[in-house]
Amino acid sequence: MKILNAKICSNGQIFEGEVTVDGERIASVTPKETSSSSDETIIDAKGMYVIPGLLDVHFHGCVGYDTCDASKEAFDKIAEYEGSEGVLAICPATMTYPEDKLSEIMDIAADYESPVGADFVGLHLEGPFINPNRVGAQNSDYVQKPDADMLLRLQERAKGRIRICDVAPETENAIDFVEKIKDHVASVSIAHTCTDYDTAMQAFEHGANHLTHGFNAMPGIHHRKPGPLSAAADAEADVELICDNVHIHPSVVRLAFKLFTDEHVILISDTMRACGLEDGCYDLGGQQVEVKGNLATLASDSATIAGSVTNLMNCLRCAVKTMKIPFASAVKAATHNPARSIGVLDDYGDVEAGKYANLLILDEELNIVHMIKRGKLVR
Repeated sequence: MKILNAKICSNGQIFEGEVTVDGERIASVTPKETSSSSDETIIDAKGMYVIPGLLDVHFHGCVGYDTCDASKEAFDKIAEYEGSEGVLAICPATMTYPEDKLSEIMDIAADYESPVGADFVGLHLEGPFINPNRVGAQNSDYVQKPDADMLLRLQERAKGRIRICDVAPETENAIDFVEKIKDHVASVSIAHTCTDYDTAMQAFEHGANHLTHGFNAMPGIHHRKPGPLSAAADAEADVELICDNVHIHPSVVRLAFKLFTDEHVILISDTMRACGLEDGCYDLGGQQVEVKGNLATLASDSATIAGSVTNLMNCLRCAVKTMKIPFASAVKAATHNPARSIGVLDDYGDVEAGKYANLLILDEELNIVHMIKRGKLVR
């Protein structure tokens, strides 16, 4: 297969060229048109964008299913929907639950391979090692002190598929926890925290390298109390942003891209099971969530945002079209950066020879015109 006359957007760069696909992987990316065999499938991009399939490293569910349902059916339906929306690799997140419940999820994840849709590339353990005073929509009844032995047990059950583990660094034994687990996951992330700058920096110095849904469920930036966001900037850590036009004001998103740069911003969706469905009342981690339009809040507390209902492709569109983030930077934040952060950049995240041919062809309005999954034209 060859894609001709493309504007290729990869790793923060845009250039004109063609992409050759051989089997499941990209064979070559060249700036000029080359000869083609008569039996080769040719796609004329007609000047449209070719970008890598998106990779979401933090979301909980969609179309009525949640990762914490701990069933193959849930994983299948989630992968199918995400793939249909251009998110061709997924690392879904768990909620705060007891170890026995989390173990059920690990058992499903351990050997799971998605039959259709997005590739399953790992799990993001968002709870339970968070601050009970910053739970957001997590269930405070299940919050635990950081426990490295528990994390390692869960990782063993998951056969190494936990890619990101979250922790509030100000909690008891948290820094020791970071030190003990840093070599067992791709990223240790500061999350749901009341931490000050110094404690956050201590966590980064001991192995943390990631900040979960930046600006949400954490102290903001104060000029005398800089907090975890300033620490993340100084530590050059990766910072997740939810660009759904609900969680963060567009001006703050623009500020974040300037502060952290497109080397370290990671776009996420943080969607819950209502994504892709109509307004109504839905479950999230054992709590009821009311969904109206693109806003999801706890039914018991309408001031508390409870995840998102905007998938990552729509977050990318929002970042570019509403928030005025440069297209190449937004694409990098939804492809290359998340792949690097969870250790799968050898296979995902770029339009580059040797990587999986998971590709999207987008028009100027960022609509998906064609989709290629592992070398097969699926749209």
